[in-house]
Amino acid sequence: MRINHNISALNAWRNIDQTQYSMSKTLERLSSGLRINRAGDDAAGLAISEKMRGQIKGLNMAIKNAQDAISLIQTAEGALTEVHSILQRMRELAVQAASDTNTNVDREQIQKEIDQLREEIDRIARTTEFNTKKLLDGKLEGFRSQVDAKVVTGGNINVQLGTVSSKAVEGTYVIEVGQFNGTETSQLDVKITLFTAGGYSSTVVTITAGSATLGGITFKWDTNVLSINDFGGALPKNEVVDSAVVRVEAIYTAASQLIFQIGANEGHNMVAGIDNMSASALGLTTISLKVTTQDAAERAIMVVDAAIHRVSTARAALGAIQNRLEHTISNLGVAAENLTAAESRIRDADMAKEMMEFTKQQILLQSSMAMLAQSNTLPQNVLQLMR
Repeated sequence: MRINHNISALNAWRNIDQTQYSMSKTLERLSSGLRINRAGDDAAGLAISEKMRGQIKGLNMAIKNAQDAISLIQTAEGALTEVHSILQRMRELAVQAASDTNTNVDREQIQKEIDQLREEIDRIARTTEFNTKKLLDGKLEGFRSQVDAKVVTGGNINVQLGTVSSKAVEGTYVIEVGQFNGTETSQLDVKITLFTAGGYSSTVVTITAGSATLGGITFKWDTNVLSINDFGGALPKNEVVDSAVVRVEAIYTAASQLIFQIGANEGHNMVAGIDNMSASALGLTTISLKVTTQDAAERAIMVVDAAIHRVSTARAALGAIQNRLEHTISNLGVAAENLTAAESRIRDADMAKEMMEFTKQQILLQSSMAMLAQSNTLPQNVLQLMR
């Protein structure tokens, strides 16, 4: 028997210390509801769950962005609903004016209402906005269109491509293939010229995959659709191309398109445009809406019909965007829910399991304390030997 070192008491004290540490960790998990409270609890799990938290917050904000986008679309579409009503009234008045049961004085009175309705369409296009952003003034429109292939023979031959779209910058697009400025070239060059009401501008580019921007129009091409037929893809020095197939994709870049961030990461967005809905953009000029004669009134009917078709097309496009955004919101909600469940499995504490551990540690602590008390009485047995 030894009295300088009570090994039994030391063993009981060590177990008490370990139990108290485990109990404090369990109490921390129970009070916070988290299995991981610091990096030391699970370093890899912490890193994974923090990335997931970033994605979850991004997805939830993307849902809000999509909901705001729907509100914007509904604002624009609501304004176009009234434009439709105005156009229907215009058509009704034009049909009335086309009948010779009306006198010229009657038609003058009808003309006054049509003029006011035209001004109202302009006012709606000018003032409709969402969060101070103008929606129907034409600054948010954009499109992409493919220009048909054209075969060019000989050098310095102009290829008339015509106006790409009525939505584009108004003008004519011309492609030239071969020599330029009277100089010979060892490679095939393409000259793009843009003619507008304000004059013309041009740029020369070499046939390689690439693009060139000119006057708000981006011309894009690829080596697969732009080739030299007679020279197997290479033009000998001091030669002018004899034949070439030219196909160019023209893209109109709007002043400011709508970009909706509908995902948690960079590039998870969609681009939308809203057409110009002003009276002039709809073809409703003061001349085209004249109903002061029978012939003019009949022409006005056709003009209004075309405007109605364009507004209907714009509303259909807005409706399609809204439906897409509604599906996007549903998809984002499912993704956020699943990711939250995955993050919870990593980060959250199992409360039933932690209570089980806490109960076990309570029992161990109480029994360890009892054993420590018993161990402290053992050295006193040495006194029995001294009697």
